[in-house]
Amino acid sequence: MIEDDVSVGANATLIGPITIGRGAVIGAGSVVTRSVRAGARVAGNPAVELPPH
Repeated sequence: MIEDDVSVGANATLIGPITIGRGAVIGAGSVVTRSVRAGARVAGNPAVELPPH
């Protein structure tokens, strides 16, 4: 499930039954294999949460 206000970058792949939390940002080209918490920023293959900036 993809909640409100989510941004998914170009060519990102979402795999499996996962939830992308409200306001999350998925980096371009990322491969997301686990649920992403609300407001998190993730990127990479496999996608990992980025530290706050």
